[in-house]
Amino acid sequence: MDRFSWSSGLLEINETLVIQQRGVRLYDGDDKAKLDIGVALLSTHRLIWRDIKNHECCIAIPLSHIIFFEEQAAGIGKSAKIVIHLHPAPANKEPGPYQQSKYSYIKLSFKEHGQIEFYRRLTEEMTQKRWENTPVSQPIPTGTGSQAGRTRAVGIVGIERKIEEKRKETDKNISEAFEDLSKLMVKVKNILLCMFATAKEMVELSRSIANKIKEKQGDITEDETIRFKSYLLSMGIANPVTRETHGSGTHYHMQLAKQLGDMLQAPLEERGGMMALTEVYCLVNRARGMELLSPEDLVNACKMFESLKLPLRLRIFDSGVMVVQLQSHSEEEMIASALDNVSDKGSLTAEEFAKLLGLSVLLSKERLLLAEKMGHLCRDDSVEGLRFYPNLF
Repeated sequence: MDRFSWSSGLLEINETLVIQQRGVRLYDGDDKAKLDIGVALLSTHRLIWRDIKNHECCIAIPLSHIIFFEEQAAGIGKSAKIVIHLHPAPANKEPGPYQQSKYSYIKLSFKEHGQIEFYRRLTEEMTQKRWENTPVSQPIPTGTGSQAGRTRAVGIVGIERKIEEKRKETDKNISEAFEDLSKLMVKVKNILLCMFATAKEMVELSRSIANKIKEKQGDITEDETIRFKSYLLSMGIANPVTRETHGSGTHYHMQLAKQLGDMLQAPLEERGGMMALTEVYCLVNRARGMELLSPEDLVNACKMFESLKLPLRLRIFDSGVMVVQLQSHSEEEMIASALDNVSDKGSLTAEEFAKLLGLSVLLSKERLLLAEKMGHLCRDDSVEGLRFYPNLF
């Protein structure tokens, strides 16, 4: 403790506060110092301790006086500590709380934790040795007349000034970032517009190519022509129905329903006549490009299939699952297919049935549940999952 000198606690020019921690008690070697609990401040040049009640009681020691330091773990009823070993006190040392000490080390006892971060920052400062690169400048004389005072870039004022400078720098960086973001958004918008225009051209081109190919029946079969055309048209919808072009409300949903009727005919036939509404939503929005459709608009449009006498229908199962199916889709055939497959295999889960038919698990389960509802199947619901068997009763 005899290495410490009295201090005002104010930071010198070129000195920067690194970290401070409340609830720190000083030990002179293994003995408690005759000082109360205070605040430990680590700067780029010094280790400072200030009494938490009496701010005029402040002592400091240069970091250059430290030989090495180590951690001391907390124990039962004991706080974690940092043990700091010091060089002998120089002959020209300024006065401090202790004139002499039998110990060559001090301890910082952390009553309110924080010792891990304090130890890390102290390690960094001792490694970098910034006090050698930026020596503390002499105080700057100021004042008027014969009475010249002294001022320092110091204490709370110095800290507040640094915080204000940091805030201004942060505001500047944020402003620059938003300017860059605005420029980026303009570029992205232009790119998307170009992509949308290109997509329209590609769809029109796909229709033209498909028509030309279809005319050459001698070289390409009808099935190949249809398949190629479906691949080309899946790239997008040339003129999607939007609120901007068809207004809002019932008229918009009617036009949207008609477009969906044309678009979904082929995919439904390929998938056995039925698709979950979630699959329809993904398929439609992928084809519409940037003109995305909301789930609510999709449901409202699908509800108009029957009133517009389109070949599609929106169906809601007892479980709440919503599907779009062809009007010609036969429920009896669906039940018979489920019964035949279960009878052939002895029993099936929804996952196994989905693999057999190439359908989603959700739709496969709904088919099995429908067959069960009609009395053709029965279930075994166990820890292994839900399995369906032929109903022999």
